Amino acid sequence: MTRSAGQQALRAAFKRLERDLPKRLASTLRWLRHPASRWARLPAGLALIFGGVFSFLPILGVWMLPLGLMLIAADVPFLQRPMARFTMWVMDRVDGFRKTRA
Repeated sequence: MTRSAGQQALRAAFKRLERDLPKRLASTLRWLRHPASRWARLPAGLALIFGGVFSFLPILGVWMLPLGLMLIAADVPFLQRPMARFTMWVMDRVDGFRKTRA
């Protein structure tokens, strides 16, 4: 089975994100990305998006919105490439910030 350019880009973005996450969270994200987890991925993505909207509340944060969109993008082809680009852009900024602080 061949993957589209959007699927490949999103997979690379997920892999890069997983490298920076704590092991437990990275393994949960890896499980959610698995094709058999689609029925868990969609509600989790929607819950994260909903939580991101209420980022002004304690515990909830803006970080939830892009992660929820990434999970939804795994099943929605037209979101795959934009979310992959956005994730890579954010990760580049985080890496740059870490280098300036070190």
